[in-house]
Amino acid sequence: MNTSVTIIGAGLGGLTLARVLHVNGVPATVYEAEASPAARSQGGMLDIHEDNGQPALRAAGLFEEFRGLILEGRQAIRVLDRDGTVLLDQPDDGTAGRPEVQRGALRQMLLDSLPAGTVRWGHKVTGVRTLGGGRHEVTFADGATVTTALLVGADGAWSRVRPLLSGAAPEYIGRSFVETYLYDADTRHPAGAKVVGGGSLFALAPGKGIQAHRESGGTLHTYVALSESQDWFAAIDFTDPATAAVRIAREFDGWAPELTALITDSDTAPVLRPLHSLPVDHRWERVPGVTLLGDAAHLSAPNGEGANLAMLDGASLGEALAARPDDAEAALTAYERAMFSRSAEAAIDGTELHELLFGENAPYGMADALAGAERL
Repeated sequence: MNTSVTIIGAGLGGLTLARVLHVNGVPATVYEAEASPAARSQGGMLDIHEDNGQPALRAAGLFEEFRGLILEGRQAIRVLDRDGTVLLDQPDDGTAGRPEVQRGALRQMLLDSLPAGTVRWGHKVTGVRTLGGGRHEVTFADGATVTTALLVGADGAWSRVRPLLSGAAPEYIGRSFVETYLYDADTRHPAGAKVVGGGSLFALAPGKGIQAHRESGGTLHTYVALSESQDWFAAIDFTDPATAAVRIAREFDGWAPELTALITDSDTAPVLRPLHSLPVDHRWERVPGVTLLGDAAHLSAPNGEGANLAMLDGASLGEALAARPDDAEAALTAYERAMFSRSAEAAIDGTELHELLFGENAPYGMADALAGAERL
């Protein structure tokens, strides 16, 4: 393939695409707004699935290296009610097929697998325009521009590339997460460490929940879910961490103290994460020379599939382009057809998952579903 691929966004999807192109001899450049790989925290744990994330890593030639990143025991799952009663306690026996890794470590592995200079840091996109003939011009915050015959938007929920293809915009789903961290929990927060256990915790009730995960070492990463409007959250002063934590914890009055302590004992300021999604059936008509992957294409409520789908998108697109070196449009058409189908299916599954997590039958629906899956 003679055309160099221009990728906007150095997340997992964009980097997987760049890597698969590299192993197939196709040149690519990734432009990333952040100043460096360490510019911000890269989030928490990811479970990498057998049917999407793992095949993507195999296509990238990185599966064995990925296995070295796996944190053993983290597939354990506990479901509790608000009183702290354990409804389900599944140990990690190594057969679940969704090994857990730190997102930052996975991203660094992908970065290390690319030739020096592939990723151009500090390139924030401010505009993209069509030049005709399948070519596009990308403008960066410093005024620099790049012209490309093959542009891929891997730039997440608020993609600057998406408007070339679609007028859709993310909409708030009516729920937000508030993130907290407890460090060295086995020593400093023993009650929290005990209630979370070795893997994931789901303490749920209709419309709300306290979810947590044991990350590397003794770090507990908590996602507090509340089904409230954005105006409701705007009334909380998150610049005052202690007051914000107390206000969020108030929504869990009467819950077991070892659960609410995951909020009030946080070693970090609580961080608000509003949840948005694109339409379940989001798709577009083929536009020459440009496509999307990951959240830019199919943002949905968190369901454990986002990173996996982004990596599979990147791998599938890379393989399609490599297989059709003289017909990029045929490659993009084939990629988009398959991507639209699998992303819509995953979005529907995600909606069903949120009903189990936060619907009227929470936490019992989630416990029953996981117990049933274990029996299969």
